[in-house]
Amino acid sequence: MFNELWQKRIKLLEEEILLELNRTTSINDTVKKAMEYSLMSGGKRVRPMLLMAAADAVNESGSKFLTIAAALEMIHTYSLIHDDLPAMDNDDLRRGKPTTHKVFGEAIAILAGDALLTLAFEVMLRQRGVSHASILFVVDEVSQAAGVAGMIGGQAIDLESEGKKIDLETLKKMHIGKTGALFKAAIRSGAILAGASSSQLKALTNYANNFGLAFQITDDILDVTGDEKIFGKPIGSDERNQKSTYVTLTSLDEAKKLASEAVDNGVNALKIFGEEADFLRNLIKYLLTRNK
Repeated sequence: MFNELWQKRIKLLEEEILLELNRTTSINDTVKKAMEYSLMSGGKRVRPMLLMAAADAVNESGSKFLTIAAALEMIHTYSLIHDDLPAMDNDDLRRGKPTTHKVFGEAIAILAGDALLTLAFEVMLRQRGVSHASILFVVDEVSQAAGVAGMIGGQAIDLESEGKKIDLETLKKMHIGKTGALFKAAIRSGAILAGASSSQLKALTNYANNFGLAFQITDDILDVTGDEKIFGKPIGSDERNQKSTYVTLTSLDEAKKLASEAVDNGVNALKIFGEEADFLRNLIKYLLTRNK
């Protein structure tokens, strides 16, 4: 049931992404092709899944919010394009395919990322069937997550930390911004769109914090233990870039223990919900067994 729903929603989401992209006017075909190449190169679509699953948990069908879910994937994809650039992580592969700057050149890749970020907010405003107040909440939540208080701030810490041994608190701060912020915004947005109560929103926010932590720790573990063909990007890039990770600052075994604790805490955060939150429970448990 879990995998079936995931695959069904990926199909619906990708149809929505193409629909919204094709509705968008562009005066340059190259940029638009780069945007589509990056958006449609695969991926687990975790952030949109989290938004829809949070709405499910509040007893509203998450599929009603595909438009905003598509916008979240645009923001995530923009961040991947920019992360892969030579000035950032300098990666040649993403999801098993050449990175956007390898296919279209660095300048077009930068523009494609910029275009996806700005398009995402335009797309959010196309969502139908929700109140203006809910849309404003989502735009505020997501814009903060994508900005200097979230993804950009976290990426800046990451860049400044290369070649240095940072402490665990700095590492947590970096990943709360770089990785965790958009997860949290996705979950909180799905909850608000579905009409969550204050207690439901608090519980889902707690879940989101633990999901982001578990995701990043398992990502660090996969950078050491993963199979490049399955992982879809180079293994050992953190070590080559001299980055501190949960594995290097603790140990592989300790990192696995921390990930397991975060998963348990995330599941416990959902105790006020019934089976309507099972997708969220299964999704955080999946992090401990994922290979990509």
